[in-house]
Amino acid sequence: MDYRKLGSSDLELSAITYGAFAIGGNMWGGNEKQDSIAAVHASLDHGVTSLDTAPFYGMGLSEELIGEAIKGKNRDKLQLLTKFGLVWDGSNNGKGDYFFDASADGKTFPVYKYASKANIIKELEESLKRLGTDYIDLLQIHWPDSTTPIDETMETLNLLMEQGKIRAAGVCNYDLSQLKEAEKTIQLASNQVSYSMLNRAIEKDIVPYAVEKNMGIIAYSPMERGLLTGKYFKEAKLQSDDHRNGYFGQFSAESVKALLDKIEPIAQNKNASLSQLVLRWTSLQPGISVVLAGARNATQAIENAKAAAVSITADEMKFINDAILEM
Repeated sequence: MDYRKLGSSDLELSAITYGAFAIGGNMWGGNEKQDSIAAVHASLDHGVTSLDTAPFYGMGLSEELIGEAIKGKNRDKLQLLTKFGLVWDGSNNGKGDYFFDASADGKTFPVYKYASKANIIKELEESLKRLGTDYIDLLQIHWPDSTTPIDETMETLNLLMEQGKIRAAGVCNYDLSQLKEAEKTIQLASNQVSYSMLNRAIEKDIVPYAVEKNMGIIAYSPMERGLLTGKYFKEAKLQSDDHRNGYFGQFSAESVKALLDKIEPIAQNKNASLSQLVLRWTSLQPGISVVLAGARNATQAIENAKAAAVSITADEMKFINDAILEM
């Protein structure tokens, strides 16, 4: 595993960071508690030191599982990354940006993007309790909230850093104008954004800005939620309540399969899996600090962690990039 400094902060994260969205279960066809905890333990045993979660993942379940998994571990050796700003319990009293309707336990309820000072403080205290810790290494706004001034949100994050409750502040899914507005108030450690072989939009403006400002980029969905592993072109099937039944529809299955067929021999020559090659390619792209990789069991977690050791030559990188451009 290699470890990378996150922007201008003093955080050093593992290049492959554990992404804990799926273990929340909601939107992913459920989860198995012991498998989820085993996935976190396996990640830690194989060099992953950074764990990224959020209150919304399983409506608190993901954070609770992370908290249980790290109980008794050396907290100073771990980096806990979580978020705020998605409210599903009605505590926002209708304030904020309506986002979508979520379902859990047979119930449907509205989710709002809401990042007021009071809500940030409330959510942080809840996260600290679930995670069983007294500080968060990186606290991030989950999605932009147009109803709360950006400076109010950023001033709150500055306050939490001054209080020692968080070590660094980041954002997720911010566009260029939002980043510039935020940085009038705070020096951001990172922007967590979607990035993959199939989605390289951030290369146009977000990456150059981040490089110029010494801001980290945390790439999520590098495997497009499993599509780039190739397993869904083979025997793997999705549960009926898995959001990926709709998510995968945005891509041309024929084009994605053709890409994977082209690059799979490179992985095979390295005794690596397609997912390991994809993760490593992503982590080596300019401006990318760390890559989030989800795992629902120990086997997947170990495979993800070992992706950091995969080598890609300049010629192989060119071949992969050309194959992507030909899609």
